[in-house]
Amino acid sequence: MEGGGGTLSEIHQTARKLLLRTREGLERLERQEYPNSSSSSSSSSDFSFSVSNDIAQIQSLCVDMDRLSRSIGAKPQRDLWKRKIEQIAEEAESLRDSLEKYNSRNHKRMMEAKERSELLGRANGDSSHVLRIYDEEAQAMQSVRSSARELENANALGETILSSIHGQRERLKSAQRKALDVLNTVGISNRVLRLIERRNRVDQWIKYAGMILTIIFLFAFVLWRR
Repeated sequence: MEGGGGTLSEIHQTARKLLLRTREGLERLERQEYPNSSSSSSSSSDFSFSVSNDIAQIQSLCVDMDRLSRSIGAKPQRDLWKRKIEQIAEEAESLRDSLEKYNSRNHKRMMEAKERSELLGRANGDSSHVLRIYDEEAQAMQSVRSSARELENANALGETILSSIHGQRERLKSAQRKALDVLNTVGISNRVLRLIERRNRVDQWIKYAGMILTIIFLFAFVLWRR
């Protein structure tokens, strides 16, 4: 199959070469091969623009390959080329996403550098004043952190004391319950002893009464026999 730019295989090879070159270019950008200066930043932007053009060319080649693959008669071969084209298109889209993320990070770094430069410019070279303000803020933050640590220590000590008091309270309650149990047991024992003594006295009276009645009965029986 041939198109305006060559056969399907030739276009595929061209796309693969562009993918390899684009991937290497992104790796160079990610390594920050270009230093942060005005001239090198311009070179980095130009190189990023070149990588973007390569990705656009790859996507254009994918469109051409898709058009050519549709004219293939054999379905298995057509499906094979479809998978190859989809793979290249997905890799190109992934490279474009990576390039956009790099451009976003690079733009953010440039804006931060610009803001720092403007801040230093407004200071009119009075760096000692800036450093003094920074030191004061650092000391204030250190004081806040120290106060927070002291509050945490005091809170922990308070929790320990409350826990100890709670434990002592529970032990006192337990001792009080045991003392009440002992007192109750002693009270019950006293009542039982009194009941036993009363029962013993009653038994003695019954014994003596029985003895007297027996004597009277014997005496009466003897008299009656005579």
